[in-house]
Amino acid sequence: MTFLHAALLADRARPRLDVARILHPRSVAVFGASDSSDKFGGRIMRFLVRHGFGGDIYPINLRRAEVLGRRAYPTIAAVPTPPDVAILAVPPAALVQSVREAAEAGVGGCVIISTGFAEAGADGAARQAELVEITRRTGIRLVGPNCMGLIVPHHRLALCSSVVLDTERLHDGAIGLVSQSGALMVSIFDRAGADGLGFRHCVSLGNQADLEISDFVEYMVDEPGTEAICVYLEGLLDGPRFRAALAAARQAGKPVLVVKTGRTDAGVKSARSHTASLAGAYDVFAAVCREEGAVLAHDPDDMVRAAHFLIRHRAPRRGGVAILSSSGGGTGIAADRVTELGVPIARLAAATRAQLGEILLPPQADNPVDLGGRKAPEEVEIAGEAARIMLADPDVAWGLVVLTSMPFFARRARLIGEAALAADKPVMIALTPGPAADAPRQALREIGQFYFDRFEDAVRVLGLIADHDALAARPPASPARPAGVPTASALAVLPEGPLELYGLEFPPEWQVSTPETAADAAASLGFPVALKALSRGIVHKSDVGGVRLDLGSREAVVAAAREMAEALPRSAPGAALEGFVVQPMVRGEVEVIVGARRDPTFGPVVLVGLGGIAVEILNDVALAPAPVSVARARTMLAGLRGAPLLHGVRGRAAVDVAAVADALVALSWLAADLGPRLVDLEVNPLIAGRAGHGAIAVDARGQLGAKKESPA
Repeated sequence: MTFLHAALLADRARPRLDVARILHPRSVAVFGASDSSDKFGGRIMRFLVRHGFGGDIYPINLRRAEVLGRRAYPTIAAVPTPPDVAILAVPPAALVQSVREAAEAGVGGCVIISTGFAEAGADGAARQAELVEITRRTGIRLVGPNCMGLIVPHHRLALCSSVVLDTERLHDGAIGLVSQSGALMVSIFDRAGADGLGFRHCVSLGNQADLEISDFVEYMVDEPGTEAICVYLEGLLDGPRFRAALAAARQAGKPVLVVKTGRTDAGVKSARSHTASLAGAYDVFAAVCREEGAVLAHDPDDMVRAAHFLIRHRAPRRGGVAILSSSGGGTGIAADRVTELGVPIARLAAATRAQLGEILLPPQADNPVDLGGRKAPEEVEIAGEAARIMLADPDVAWGLVVLTSMPFFARRARLIGEAALAADKPVMIALTPGPAADAPRQALREIGQFYFDRFEDAVRVLGLIADHDALAARPPASPARPAGVPTASALAVLPEGPLELYGLEFPPEWQVSTPETAADAAASLGFPVALKALSRGIVHKSDVGGVRLDLGSREAVVAAAREMAEALPRSAPGAALEGFVVQPMVRGEVEVIVGARRDPTFGPVVLVGLGGIAVEILNDVALAPAPVSVARARTMLAGLRGAPLLHGVRGRAAVDVAAVADALVALSWLAADLGPRLVDLEVNPLIAGRAGHGAIAVDARGQLGAKKESPA
């Protein structure tokens, strides 16, 4: 092992040790500690005592000799042994000096609840910069500022002032929660407790002046007691590090579920290319999460509930969903919603249907099952028996049970819950009535079966679990540079035609300056031809009348060129017409776009979609971090809504999917090799011919650097 390698490993390990010391301290100092529950320090002291923190507690209070039965100290320097962690909820003007004193006293880390830092303007940003300087100079670690603190139930640690901790106990569990929002963190914690779910760790990060999201995700990946990780985030400080943490979680077999704000792309505006406008910040984030097996949720409660099921049921699952209800309406609604989610409905084996037929009427002896169609005698146990038979079917991966009011409601709910537990598969049980279902709720609680009070909640969580299972079944990406794609060193000096260098095929073309020379070029190439405006100021030529197709004679070419020259000053003012491009007409079956851009957070990403000039209208695209393997490229193509067009529909021939995949792979390697020089690249359209006839790029553009643009 080289010295450099050892140093890198040591640097990687240090944050984990620091995080461990903060999350599992042996001693805690509370700045501003008091006996009053009306003050932050008072509530934190009371929660530490109430929930039984077993380590040493050092109240820091200049005016008190004792706080809640603990000896108080006037300053952190007076504490006899340096605490592992200190929590500070003091005015921002005093905060920096308090952290400085904590560092000088040997405190391992500070949790800073105080606000008034980078989120509060220039003065606050200056104070936060001072905090960062202290951490770098002294080695003390910080959580926050502007955070809600942290909760570690199994350690009986509540370094948080939220009123949700004014409870009898901290619900322990195996879920780790990392949140940029403190208020949301404690709300998630409280809601989960009402559901009977608990956490291993809950951490709010605030401004992330020092320790950030990835520090805690990495720690939870390594920490044996954490079995699933939930993340709420607004933005990332280090995209590649976060992606590596997701990959490590996948390798460790720990599900990661993420809720991220900013899905609507409201803050991202780009008109430079179709690729740039379609590959928005959230879309790229989602693609990275999918690539590394992390599940994206829209609702924090759904995220935590899905994590609970994924911890409870670890076996890999393939198949569909079994639907059972005490109402025909319930089965119909459930089947519709499951289908809309894209989750398959299980196909029961003949043996399973035969067993169901012994207790149910023929129309109900298949998936979905309506318990209202029972054969006489109507025994209460039929409900549990039907659930047991269905859930045991080999094609059933998940269950969805929708219970309406019925005779022997509590007894039947218990029997179905027991069948769900015995099946050891994720089964979502939704109780649709209000108070009429209180007894069934109690029955399910008694056996430890989770239930939902709203059908839609159950369906959304089912969708998240199905997403996780689909991602888990896909092997991690490991793209190898294909034969024929040059090494990155080939781009040390950017050559002319880099797309051709990387293997994309283009038709022959002539660049000319006048309508007459355009006609000469067309005659040389052979009619019919395509005529395009040549102008670096025009991004989308079709939008401004800069493309004319199927020109079949010299006269048609001259006329089209003259019309274009006259019209462009009106349709594209300010764009200088530098000449014309003449190409032979290329025929094919389907128009495809392949593009790439450099995302500021995650680096190069590639995009593929159908539609040509209509791509932004159709918005049928798939994204992935670059580079991609051939297998990944094929998966992206197969996931498009318009994928059937590639394989031939309504008498049309199947296209050369292999050639389209190869073009996407080649572009992905070019994007990766360009590194920070890449802004965006786009081939649109790529015309896919019939199977075995290749795919030809008929138009392309690229942008390198902040302003420099080069023809691709």
